[in-house]
Amino acid sequence: MKNLFPLAITCLFLFGCQSTLLTQESPPQAEIYHQGDHASVEEINQALLVDGAIPVMHPVADVDINLSDDSDESSNDIWQRIRSQFSFKIPQNRRVINQRNWYTSHQRYLDRVAKRSEPFIYYIVEELEKNNMPIELTLLPIVESAFDPFAYSHGRASGMWQFVPGTGKRFGMKQNWWYDGRRDVIASTKGAIKYLKYLHKYFNDDWLLALAAYNSGEGRVQRAVRKNKKKHLPIDFWSLNLPKETRAYVPKLLALADIIKRPADFNIKLFTIENKAVIEQVDIKSQLDLAKAAQLSQLSLAELQRLNPGFNRWATAPKGPHYLVLPKNKVERFKTKLDKLKTKDRLSWQRYKIKNGDSLSVIANKFHTSTELIRRLNNVKGNQIRTGKYLLIPVATVSLDHYVFSQNQRLVKKQSRQRTGYKIIHQVKAGDTFWDLGQTYKVSSRNIAKWNGMAPRDTLKLGQKLVIWQKPAKRSAKSGNTIEQAVVRNITYKVRRGDSFARIADKFNIHIRDIERWNKISRRNYLQPGQLLKLSVDVTNSI
Repeated sequence: MKNLFPLAITCLFLFGCQSTLLTQESPPQAEIYHQGDHASVEEINQALLVDGAIPVMHPVADVDINLSDDSDESSNDIWQRIRSQFSFKIPQNRRVINQRNWYTSHQRYLDRVAKRSEPFIYYIVEELEKNNMPIELTLLPIVESAFDPFAYSHGRASGMWQFVPGTGKRFGMKQNWWYDGRRDVIASTKGAIKYLKYLHKYFNDDWLLALAAYNSGEGRVQRAVRKNKKKHLPIDFWSLNLPKETRAYVPKLLALADIIKRPADFNIKLFTIENKAVIEQVDIKSQLDLAKAAQLSQLSLAELQRLNPGFNRWATAPKGPHYLVLPKNKVERFKTKLDKLKTKDRLSWQRYKIKNGDSLSVIANKFHTSTELIRRLNNVKGNQIRTGKYLLIPVATVSLDHYVFSQNQRLVKKQSRQRTGYKIIHQVKAGDTFWDLGQTYKVSSRNIAKWNGMAPRDTLKLGQKLVIWQKPAKRSAKSGNTIEQAVVRNITYKVRRGDSFARIADKFNIHIRDIERWNKISRRNYLQPGQLLKLSVDVTNSI
């Protein structure tokens, strides 16, 4: 379920699939996914800005939010509250000590993660206590995502608690065009507690097995238990033959608990977080533009989106959830101003005249909204619309690039990042898959997914634009030629008299099987003069 973003070389990060190499700068007991190329200096420098201790990517920068209410209310430290309720036995074995050594040698990492947790950790502690759950589970989002609600993995896991789509839906997290509950801190925390309760019961009240199953699935852990039973071996977590990531996963949580329990023993200073609520869930009753919400609450749009990462677009979801998370010191002002806001002013509107060739989906894409919302607001049944008639379209209050944490803007930032090599924009055609594109452009299919904020198993959509970075093509050493930059172009070739599959393949230095695949044709059929073929050609490597 997870794809690791490891760190190697005293400070070298490479993307991985399970966990990381055992080095000074990376968590121990792990393996790296070999991509077939090495990280560039630029990639290393970029990697230093992200977290190397957990198996996810962080697509957006952190945002500091003023959570102080300037009250005189005295409160003890949240870590003391957590520490006082620890119940797990922490064995001092090699697996725990290795993980603990990594964390204790990275004070800055612990500070960054604690700062990121500050708006949410009190809420999580409260929810765990209400449900009579082990308080150590408060630390699970550190292991999962470094407390980043926007974190995602190439295994399609998303959010602070790293749910894959199916498990997220199973435990109450809506996922649609407007909203993804896996990133909603409220919805995902409640879902994580439900899931962990289920796993605890499934594994006969063994919390370590439940945690292992949270990482790799109950089926995989159950098979390991059955295997040991057949061999008359112990069936505790430490005795099971589990994937390397899972074998390191539980020790990471125990190592963190050990550090929180006695930080002075490891010369660690915990980032101070007050033991009091700093956020509040506010009922907004119906859909609201996030830019308007930010204005009403006197927050920047980035601050508001950071606290409400579940919303994919420029507004909250039409069908809910109808709530926002706000700093407690902003709530009263927000409620007062929201009560005065007229219903028609919750969203901005544009009157649109239907043109010849328009469809609901074309109009929805043009205005970055959904066909369902256009139908509902205009009482349109089905997909039939008439040229010359008017539709009322909800539109964003400010330009879309202001909504910095929306799904579209996160993707733009991801695809705009400069990397080593030649940048290619590939428009998805019928039948394209990540594997096929990897073969065509001679790059890792996992990398293509990563460059475009997707998972390798995600379905590509017709017309979707993908960014692909191709490394410089190496010439044969025997030829004496130097390394040349690969320049790939998608071209349309008009078949000439006398052309054959072999002749065209030889002319452009491509494979016949690729011509067949790109054009959905077979070499058994004759090519006709004037026939148009789509080809992907390295113009530095063709005649």
